[in-house]
Amino acid sequence: MPNKDNTEIIAFYNVENLFNPDPTPVHKLDPTISGLKNWDERKYNNKLLKIAHVFRLILETEGELPMLIGLSEVQGQKPLEELIQLEPFDGNYGIVHYESMDERGVDVAFLYDKAKVEIISSEPFSYFFTMDNGKSEYYDTTRDVLFCKVKCAGVLINLFVLHLPSKRERDVNKFKRDYILADLNAKISELLKNDKDSVIVMGDFNENPDEDNLNNFLYDGDFNKILLNPYIDLFKNGVFSTFHYKSGLLFDQIILSPKFFDEEYPLNFQFAKAFNHQKLRNWDKKSSERPFRTYAGTRYLGGYSDHLPVISVFSRD
Repeated sequence: MPNKDNTEIIAFYNVENLFNPDPTPVHKLDPTISGLKNWDERKYNNKLLKIAHVFRLILETEGELPMLIGLSEVQGQKPLEELIQLEPFDGNYGIVHYESMDERGVDVAFLYDKAKVEIISSEPFSYFFTMDNGKSEYYDTTRDVLFCKVKCAGVLINLFVLHLPSKRERDVNKFKRDYILADLNAKISELLKNDKDSVIVMGDFNENPDEDNLNNFLYDGDFNKILLNPYIDLFKNGVFSTFHYKSGLLFDQIILSPKFFDEEYPLNFQFAKAFNHQKLRNWDKKSSERPFRTYAGTRYLGGYSDHLPVISVFSRD
């Protein structure tokens, strides 16, 4: 294994419906809480082992476990508590998680290496939208954005973990993504007025890095560039983290403030990648570039996730 004493890794992973196991329904036609078919204790435990295995592969391949890990599509605290007890975490990671008002019951969360990262503060940002179905108005909710102030490598980092509303149903949720990104942009612009602060925004943006919404997100209201997105070049070079039908997508990204590109900064950005280890991809040659997912519709496949993790690698002084 290569010497990685001066290297740190940050990761984000959409883990595809990490739900608690469904209780046995009273009647076979009763709807399940998860919405998944036959989501029982055995499948749940296999899912936990699969996710832990992903990070063991990162350790084996990159020589280091990520010190910061953003997760999405997690249901509650229990799966996180059980995950961090497994190898390679071995109880050495802490959890930041808040229950959101998402209608599917899935949240974002944050895991951190307790030996390297100190949590200064954390809070969820919740978003509510007024909708009109033609008959009446109602409130709609979405997943929270998790905000943490953390200290590592001697510097303060403002960390955002998000999973923006999806593009389903002809992108009816686009206005929600627009609103959330605009709100976060204003918050980040304010934070970066303090020259000592840095920012990391990681998550499933449900947009590719070259789309207008994400390009605009990199600039403040005065058109000053306040964020940099290394995943733009990856996407241009055909790197994907998930697929929709025949289209390769790079919805999963880690966006950074400029300090991380300053050689004098204690955490200096080196490179970004989608972690596309062969074991995380389909065995079928025709779809070997696609993630080996847990479910395909209602059919249980027993894979890892329908997304690949993305990582960013830094040198550390």
